[in-house]
Amino acid sequence: MKSSFSARLGRRLFVLGLLSAATMSAYAQWKPARPINLIVPWAAGGSTDQVTRVAAAEMEKALGQTIVIVNQPGASGAIGTKSALDAAKDGYTWTAGAAQDLGTYQTLGSVNTSIKDWHLFLNVANIQVIGVNPSRPWKNAKELLDDMKARPGQISVATAGVTSAAHAAMDQIVKATGVKYKEVSYDGGNPAVVATVAGEADLTTQLAVEQADMIRGKRLRPLATVSDKPLELEGYGVIPPLSQTVPGFNAPANYFGIFIPKGVPDEVIKTVEKIWSEQIAKSETLKKYATSRGALFNPLYGDAAQKAVFPAVQANAWNLHDSGKTKVSPDTVGIPKP
Repeated sequence: MKSSFSARLGRRLFVLGLLSAATMSAYAQWKPARPINLIVPWAAGGSTDQVTRVAAAEMEKALGQTIVIVNQPGASGAIGTKSALDAAKDGYTWTAGAAQDLGTYQTLGSVNTSIKDWHLFLNVANIQVIGVNPSRPWKNAKELLDDMKARPGQISVATAGVTSAAHAAMDQIVKATGVKYKEVSYDGGNPAVVATVAGEADLTTQLAVEQADMIRGKRLRPLATVSDKPLELEGYGVIPPLSQTVPGFNAPANYFGIFIPKGVPDEVIKTVEKIWSEQIAKSETLKKYATSRGALFNPLYGDAAQKAVFPAVQANAWNLHDSGKTKVSPDTVGIPKP
């Protein structure tokens, strides 16, 4: 009897295993029937736009379908993000950006969404750089910070708005040094960098990927990374970390990627996960983009992605709250103080 029961149980488990494998295989073979809209909630040419176009081109090869990039800037990324959140949950509308921005919209009262409401597909981690207009006098971070202390609120910093990488960088700098500055906001990282080059602002703390060409062309002077780590930029050299000037300074990694709202069919997510692990993680094109622009190539998804981005979400949310820019305290929406 025991032998017969064991045999029947073994057959059932075998059949269930086959069904499970078939189900997973079906999930991994989702073939979109029409183009996918990928909303970039920032202006063209910025950090999100750059890496998203590279990643989208790689994904098109795997999916056999066009991915249409739709630039929809406004409200520091909130407008485009909300469009993706409100779209039909059929798997045909995605968005992109910095995970630390996505995780703070709820505290700002701009979009009622949490980082956990999204499937994260991360491609690179970016680093902010203090880049000044070459006509300005500062030759290193110490000279700049000393001048900001001597002339509080008079030195202008170009950013892409209150949830942008540059604003988050300045929040970290203010917290560590107590300096005050004048913020000049634009609709994206690229416009903020161009404005700094044109002299509309004294400096920018946008991402290295947005400043790289201007740094190489000597149209921006990099003073420091907003980090405790130096950055080697191809065609330029090494940019020292701010921690050399401000002992103990550090900032969490700023991960970028493609975000798909939860609630879409499982087959969509399983397919993208398969592409991410088997193709995006090995993409020489994305790797080349990262090394040439001063970014860290580090594709992640699932629980690993959520875990990787949360320190930056925490830091950004609480810095915004401490500077009086949030509508609700981060701890009321699941973001405990770091």
